[in-house]
Amino acid sequence: MPLAVDDFVTQSAGSIRLIGLPGAFGPVAMFEEEPAITGIALPISVYCVCNVNPVHRRFSLTGQGDSLVKTSLFFSTTVGALLLGVLGCGCGKSDGDVGAGAPGTTPPTSPSATAKARPAPTAPPVVATGDTIKIGTVASMTGDNKPWGEDSYEGSKLAVDEFNAAGGLNGKKVELLLEDSGSKQDQAKTAAEKLMSEGVIGIVGEVSSGNTIQIAKSAFEKGIPVIAVGATRTDLTQLGTNVFRVCYTDDFQGPVMATFAYDKLGLRKMAVMTDNNLPYSQGLSASFKDTFTKLGGQIVAEGFYQSGGNEVPDFAGKLTEIKNKNPDGMFCSGYFTEVGPLAQQARAAGITCPLLGGDGWDSRQLLTSGGDAVIGSFFCNHYNNADNRPQVTEFLKKWKAKHNGQEPETTMGALGYDATALMLDALKRAKTVDSKALTDAIEDTVDFKAVSGDITLKGNNGNPPKRAIVVQVEKPNAAGQWQMFAKDYTPDQIKK
Repeated sequence: MPLAVDDFVTQSAGSIRLIGLPGAFGPVAMFEEEPAITGIALPISVYCVCNVNPVHRRFSLTGQGDSLVKTSLFFSTTVGALLLGVLGCGCGKSDGDVGAGAPGTTPPTSPSATAKARPAPTAPPVVATGDTIKIGTVASMTGDNKPWGEDSYEGSKLAVDEFNAAGGLNGKKVELLLEDSGSKQDQAKTAAEKLMSEGVIGIVGEVSSGNTIQIAKSAFEKGIPVIAVGATRTDLTQLGTNVFRVCYTDDFQGPVMATFAYDKLGLRKMAVMTDNNLPYSQGLSASFKDTFTKLGGQIVAEGFYQSGGNEVPDFAGKLTEIKNKNPDGMFCSGYFTEVGPLAQQARAAGITCPLLGGDGWDSRQLLTSGGDAVIGSFFCNHYNNADNRPQVTEFLKKWKAKHNGQEPETTMGALGYDATALMLDALKRAKTVDSKALTDAIEDTVDFKAVSGDITLKGNNGNPPKRAIVVQVEKPNAAGQWQMFAKDYTPDQIKK
C-alpha cells in the first residue's frame, strides 16, 4: 500500500532531505541524503517505516536540479512526483519506537552527525508573552519508559525551581509545562504540538530517539528549539538547526563498548542482538559492529527481534543459533525492558559469555527482570551517582533534599536537569525572549558546566563531545548502588 507524502524538502544546496511521511500509516523514523544534484548519479536512501514492517528503499538517480531520472524504473520525474510515486510498503501497527530498517537488517548510520549541513527553520519567532516564560518538556510519564520519564521530569523541575529561586529572568519566572509521551511516538508528537499551542519557546525532551524524532520534526515547523535529554540516535540532530542534545551519540557509545570489549575484556568473537523496533538499537548495533571488526574482532552471529508488543519476545530460536557459534561475548543494544528477559533466556540456553549493552539498560528494572542473569554484565552510561566531581555532589545534594534522601534511579535525572539548565542558561544569554534568539543562544553554548560533563554545542551541529563511562552491573550495595564504575573514555581515545 503506497504512502502519502505529507512533507519533503529540497534544500537550496541541491541535496534532498525527506523530513516526514506520517500519512495515515505512521511516521517515518529517519532519512539520509547524499551528494547534491549536479548532473551526477545521486543515491538516495529512504527509510520507509510503518511501525512493524519497515522497508528500506535505495534508488539511484541522475539529473540536473529538480529534474531527475529514476534509472531503475526508467522514467523522468520531479522530486515531488518521485517521492509520491515510489514509496510503498506493507504496514502494521506497533506502540513501540519506529525502526529504520527491515527485520534482519541494520540500516547504516552516518559516521558523524556533523558531516552535513542542517536545514534551518523558517517560521517566525515565537515571542514569550504573559506573566511567565513558558518552557515545555515531553517525558514518558507512563508506559515502558516511565523510569526515564519520571527522572527526566524531576530533573527539569529541579533546574526550573533553582532558576526561579535565583530571580528568574529579570524578575520574570519560567513556567515548566509537562506533556506525557506515554512512551509512544504518536503521543510524543501530539505532546509537542500541544506544548507549542500553549506558547512555549523551547522544548526539553525526550529520552527515546524514536519519540524525539517526532518532537523535533514538529518543532522544526514552528522554529522551536529542542534539547534532547538522552536520545542518542546519531543523525537525530540532522533534522534541523533547532535540534540539540546534552548526551553523547550512538556513533560514540557503540565504539566505546566495542573498544572496551576488545581491549579491556579481550573478546574476539561477538554475537549481536538488535531490536528492530528501535532506531536507537539499530544504530547502536551498527556502530558497535563497525568498530569491533575494524579492531580485528569478528561478529559471529546476529539476532533480531521486535519490541513493543504485549508480551516479552521469545528469544529461544535466536539464542540457540548464537550458542552454536560459541561467541566470547554478546552485545545487546535494546532497552532494559527486553534485555532483562533476554539475559534470563540466554543463561537458560547455556550462553555463559559476558553480556554488554548501551545506555538503554539504565534502569533498576533491569535487575528485577534480569535477576542474576545480568549480574557481571557491562553497559555504557553518561554519568554515575558515585562520581566525586563537584557538579555531581552538588546536584545529588539538591536532588536528595527534594526526594527524601533518595538518589535518582536513572541517569536521566541528571540529563533532564542538564538539558533544562542549559536551556535556561541560554535564555539568560539570548538577545530577546523568543524562540529564534533562544535557539541562537543554545547554539553558542561553550563549556557549560553540566552534571554529566562539560557541554559545548557551538560548531558541533547540536552534538556535544562527551565523556562516556562503562559500568558493571552488580547486586545493590548498602547504599543501593548497582552500577559500578569500570572505565571511562573520551572521544580522542576512540578509533572509529
